[in-house]
Amino acid sequence: MTVSPVRTGLPARTAAAEVLHRVFGYDEFRGNQSEIIEHVSSGGDALVLMPTGGGKSLCYQIPSLVREGTGIVISPLIALMQDQVDALSAVGVRAAFLNSTQAADVKADVERAYLAGELDLLYLAPERLRVPSTATLLDRGKIALFAIDEAHCVSQWGHDFRPDYLQLSMLHERWPTVPRIALTATATEQTHAEIATRLQLGEARHFVASFDRPNIQYRIAGKNSPQQQLLQLVRSEHDGDAGIVYCLSRASVEKTAEFLVSNGIPALPYHAGLPATVRAANQSRFLRDDGIIMVATIAFGMGIDKPDVRFVAHLDLPKSVEGYYQETGRAGRDGLPSTAWLAYGLQDVVQQRRMIADSEGDDAHRRKLSAHLDAMLALCETVECRRMQLLAYFGETSTPCGNCDTCLSPPESIDGTIPAQKLLSTVVRLQRERNQKFGAGQLIDILLGKRTPRVEQNRHEELSTFGIGTDLTEPEWRSVVRQLLAQGLLTVNSDGFGTLVITEASSQVLSGARKVSLRKEPERQAKRSSRTIKAGADLAPEAASLFETLRTWRGAEAKELGVPAYVIFHDATLREIATARPTTLAGLGTMSGVGESKLEKYGQKILEAIAAA
Repeated sequence: MTVSPVRTGLPARTAAAEVLHRVFGYDEFRGNQSEIIEHVSSGGDALVLMPTGGGKSLCYQIPSLVREGTGIVISPLIALMQDQVDALSAVGVRAAFLNSTQAADVKADVERAYLAGELDLLYLAPERLRVPSTATLLDRGKIALFAIDEAHCVSQWGHDFRPDYLQLSMLHERWPTVPRIALTATATEQTHAEIATRLQLGEARHFVASFDRPNIQYRIAGKNSPQQQLLQLVRSEHDGDAGIVYCLSRASVEKTAEFLVSNGIPALPYHAGLPATVRAANQSRFLRDDGIIMVATIAFGMGIDKPDVRFVAHLDLPKSVEGYYQETGRAGRDGLPSTAWLAYGLQDVVQQRRMIADSEGDDAHRRKLSAHLDAMLALCETVECRRMQLLAYFGETSTPCGNCDTCLSPPESIDGTIPAQKLLSTVVRLQRERNQKFGAGQLIDILLGKRTPRVEQNRHEELSTFGIGTDLTEPEWRSVVRQLLAQGLLTVNSDGFGTLVITEASSQVLSGARKVSLRKEPERQAKRSSRTIKAGADLAPEAASLFETLRTWRGAEAKELGVPAYVIFHDATLREIATARPTTLAGLGTMSGVGESKLEKYGQKILEAIAAA
């Protein structure tokens, strides 16, 4: 039975639409937002799987405004709570947070506001609920709902597991009549099921939106001087844009940030080894300033609500498709064209295999890690549409997108059985005839017939496979090795030196019982999308000029207020204003993203900027 929201007295759907327009400045819901919001506003529990940029936050913010009481948001990231509260305050929503960074008097003020019913939303970290006084405080006020953000953190199968999330089943146990909504931007069927079980949401309605992000162009390039490749990407396609660059190690983060800065590109490092004050300062600059590139380990990014990140680059292979999807999803949250670019090479595969072999945990844990890596390698090596492969991982069927590298410049699938046999035979002969194991470099030198000191020292020129691989170049042989590793026909030995050995499946290839298909990269570079990447590049000249004027005004306003620029207005809103050039407050109020509060705060200034342009 649908219960009318107490706060407005209107039916849930009507009340939600009114709040969407008046507070947030939008006329229509996207996807299944309306259905989710109506369900939660009416008191129902929900589990929501929706891609980054799909509008998850509105799914709990609007019900919190419609229902009586305060929406309690469980968020794993203390460092971002201030920005989330700033963004809500900018549209007139009464929001606050409680966490360990606050002084006692500030906490007391927030608690008083909650008890007085003066807050629409209150943000808490999951560990805060372990403090008995927090639950007691919540008992004394009126709770509209519980929102569990980044719900995949509860999953031990996921990539961002947080032990504190395991206790969140207590929300249902202690407050059984309060509706709960758990939200995540990424989950396989297994992770989805685990979230439902651990949070006791089995009886909740499950809403699964499409994971497709059509504005993101997925590209995976062979790794060859990755820093230079990154520099070329930034200069040719993303000059002046905000971006995130992910690296596997802290040392690589530092070196890459220094490299970009030395080439005149504003970049900052972020990893767990930096002092907390430095991490916080760098994160703040990235969020508040335009055109900053953050070079980071995966310690950075979850919960980042910066809508104008135009590219995400990976200089090392992600450990799982879930991690890759989550990280690339931080690009283009505003729906404008963006790039997800990955540099991928043989050493990535060897390193990841070795890390799995050396990882703590039992065989089941290592098998799980291997399965994650296998899926990531399959995405890298596919000759089909990348987007189709990515969506299939999350159980979604699709058609070729026409906007990833394999669609724009299709690679060729070739019969690689003979090259595979040559390489595997070399591995076998080294082990059986010499009791030796080597890495890819020595194997390739043998196949190419190179008389290096190491070859001569080990008398490898006497092997029958010496020099039989001159029909391929060294880079092509490295691709063969990489793909055999990806297909499980080679593996990294457990000796810790990255040497390669055959697998059980290798014998079928050597005997000719199994054919091997390999991906052959096109000789030309992948064509880039015909879509423009720069936020205002596709506007008419007059509109583009006004758009840049408005961006400059927004930057100055944000700096004065000490908030990120997107808290004032998103690029998408400024584009619409620049195109329509409204001359009255009423006209400006019809622009998407201009709600009552922002119209009152900034309307006259925008009209003056338009008139002066």
